[in-house]
Amino acid sequence: MTFQNTLEFAQQLDAKDKLFKYRQEFHYPKVNGKEVIYFTGNSLGLQPKRTQKFVDDVMTDWKELAVEGHFYADKPWWDYHERLASGLGKVVGASPKEVSVMNTLTVNLHLLMVSFYRPTAKRFKILCEEKAFPSDQYMLQSQLRFHGLDPKDALVEVKKREGEHFWRTEDIIQKINEVGEELALVLMGGVNYYNGQVLDMETITKVGKSVGAFVGWDLAHAVGNVKLNLHDWDADFAAWCSYKYMNSGPGNASGIFVHEKHLGKKDIPRFEGWWGTKKETRFLMQPEFDPIETADAWQLSNPPILSLAPYLASLELFDEVGMDTLIEKQKTIVAYLEFVLHEIDKQVESSFEIITPKERGCQLSVFLHGEGRPLFDYLMKNGVITDWREPNVIRLAPAPLYCSYEDMYHFGQILKAGIQEK
Repeated sequence: MTFQNTLEFAQQLDAKDKLFKYRQEFHYPKVNGKEVIYFTGNSLGLQPKRTQKFVDDVMTDWKELAVEGHFYADKPWWDYHERLASGLGKVVGASPKEVSVMNTLTVNLHLLMVSFYRPTAKRFKILCEEKAFPSDQYMLQSQLRFHGLDPKDALVEVKKREGEHFWRTEDIIQKINEVGEELALVLMGGVNYYNGQVLDMETITKVGKSVGAFVGWDLAHAVGNVKLNLHDWDADFAAWCSYKYMNSGPGNASGIFVHEKHLGKKDIPRFEGWWGTKKETRFLMQPEFDPIETADAWQLSNPPILSLAPYLASLELFDEVGMDTLIEKQKTIVAYLEFVLHEIDKQVESSFEIITPKERGCQLSVFLHGEGRPLFDYLMKNGVITDWREPNVIRLAPAPLYCSYEDMYHFGQILKAGIQEK
């Protein structure tokens, strides 16, 4: 497709867009009385309008049924979380029994590491990417110290090449093979939060497993954004938050994946709680843990229903649309945004450098050479909600469910005006 940086062309793309109608399914903040151009679905997704009813239904059941809502609500609370499993399975490429929803992301990664980080005198090292998201860094370091290990010796970071902004798959493979029999766990971010790069999760998983390591993924920036096939890739586990591309609300519940080959085992190391027991025996209050034969066995407590309600509302949208249709638009709208950036770059004195490689999802990370924080402030004051990262990077994530091609055009004009005003 040959793009044009004109309002008419952007509107033509919107007219052909199968997802354009879904813009009406979301609430938009307003700046200067106008709906914003929203680029931060990689941080917090917009609120779906249908969310309110899902939450209100829970509140009504609580008001009218109280404790009886566990069994007699329209969506009984005791198995409410199970309603998310089918939709989530489609989003991450897993069977419903391989996914569950509980806690928050870093809590879940810690819990999963009980099962999948089992260091021995010989095999004790963890491999991750250089400058992983701080929460992952802290988690990994604390896990190593908990096991009496020094992160300086046991944490292996794959670095980018000098002068490059992305990781090369061959470098990750080389490092896995280099660590070899000392490698206990590969745990990386499937989509990097800073540069937006989508790692070759299938290949990395295969290579990690070939040297005898467990392989897990932090999918905070991947779920609802890129195509995932966790079961077929043979990943051991994964976890993700739900408030970014999944639009479930601030700080909301996390999802997990545990491959079916690890399910139904009583001898797997695991921190255990009441809600992970089999449903048939849960209320018998037996003294011994009897794990349910799904990923729910990693649950500790009964699920937070008020948190799950918005997640279920959003998953309903994803189920209607389907990931293939979502990704089809994602590729086109991100390509159009990249085109608009290059066109504006030709018209201004500043120079833009897109540091996101071609292996990408929704996000473009852009170095604004010669620009600083004032340009970001200008964008925000003029209705472009984006994200600033030091020293001079803005992250732009046009989520396909609620961003339009016309948004991309207008963003380019506002960006140009901000640079020229300086």
